[in-house]
Amino acid sequence: MWRSRATAIGASSLAALAVLLGVPALAAAELDPPPGTDLSPVLGYSTWSYLRLNVSAEKDEAEALALSDSGLEQLGYDYFNQDDGWYACPGPQGPSVDAYGRWMTNAQLFPPGPDGENGMAALARYVHGLGLKLGIYVTPGISRQAVAENTPILGTGYTADEIATKRRENNYNCGGMVGIDYSRPGAQAFVDSIVDEFAAWGVDFIKLDGITDANAPDVAAFSRAIRQSGRPMQLDVTEGHFTRALASTLEEYATQWEYSPDIECYECEQGESSFPLTDYRNVELRFKTLAKWHTFGGSQFDAYNDFDSVEVGDCEGDGLSVPARQTVLSLWSLASSPLIIGANLTGLCETDLDMLENTAVLAVDQDGVVASPVSSGAHEQVVAKTVSGGDVVVGLFDTSNTERLLSTSASTLGMAPCQQGYALENLWTHQRSTTSDGTVAAQVPPQGVALFEVEPLCGAA
Repeated sequence: MWRSRATAIGASSLAALAVLLGVPALAAAELDPPPGTDLSPVLGYSTWSYLRLNVSAEKDEAEALALSDSGLEQLGYDYFNQDDGWYACPGPQGPSVDAYGRWMTNAQLFPPGPDGENGMAALARYVHGLGLKLGIYVTPGISRQAVAENTPILGTGYTADEIATKRRENNYNCGGMVGIDYSRPGAQAFVDSIVDEFAAWGVDFIKLDGITDANAPDVAAFSRAIRQSGRPMQLDVTEGHFTRALASTLEEYATQWEYSPDIECYECEQGESSFPLTDYRNVELRFKTLAKWHTFGGSQFDAYNDFDSVEVGDCEGDGLSVPARQTVLSLWSLASSPLIIGANLTGLCETDLDMLENTAVLAVDQDGVVASPVSSGAHEQVVAKTVSGGDVVVGLFDTSNTERLLSTSASTLGMAPCQQGYALENLWTHQRSTTSDGTVAAQVPPQGVALFEVEPLCGAA
């Protein structure tokens, strides 16, 4: 997360970066994440793909219970992320705010708990009781309602109108957000107050949505706010069309980021249903994401490129064939992307549960190594990474609608010559074989993948 990047670029570079961002310089010691922050790709669930804005405490609790009861929690799928829709939005004037300009929980959807406990705090208590962690959604800036009411900034003598700009910020389902000028006193304190409230509610993950290249100061401010809160929280930065110009900021301050457009196939939906959740076209776009972003992030930064929700869980309701769903989990895992399920877990099917529980594939994801494209063509993609011990994990992806014989070789994968040959394990079928000349080949179904771990037999006992 922050620690490794700080070591790499040094305190003087950090100070220079802070000046460019328009935020106060950070001491090197401040760059350690709060103790307990997860530093591997997140596993869990998000409400957005299936529930969208139709969320409520009752629906959330049902999905969280299904996540726990499925057995996935025991494999590390322990984040339950409430996406957009939790806060009160009366209209285009922006989210409703409390006395300090912070978003207010929609009490009709998330009613207060005992003794007036905030509805999101009540949800966190339920989720934590299942052994899960809670994520929450927010967008950069400050609500126009706070500016209009000139709300005070908690713990300061400053007010909302003193830190607000006139620049519109992205908030896709409510609107009414304007920018923050971080050169003004009180600006960081305002973001601190947001994150402190989240911490008090028991939040473990913040999704900061709608980010563009111009939002680097907001990313830094939320990162700093998490550290000062003392509560371990992931910082997920998602796109409002940013570019690789933001990459160094993301590596420095975030734990994950999403560059690709939403994976949901909004134009595919039937009636009022969110099904099918996606289609293969939206999955295939992630090969382009990998090509652009594979040099950024990974375990050396404790920060990861997020390929968006894993639409695996509803079987055919996911909008993907079985081979295409294996493609999703294979490509995401090769990239060490977070695996955040978007499906309806109360209708989790056995076929998809088996896929999500494949520990060999999960290990590929959790090693934190980001794969690289090896080759690409009109009908195939080859993606690989070298893992601990020198083995290589390679995916042979058929991106066409026809079964194809795909192949690569140990030498193409950067492996040293080995006269004894190489052992191959198919991580989906668990079949083992050997290749004497280093050829790695398979018949791959349409939109499917053959995922192999390749082990040199030189020196093997």
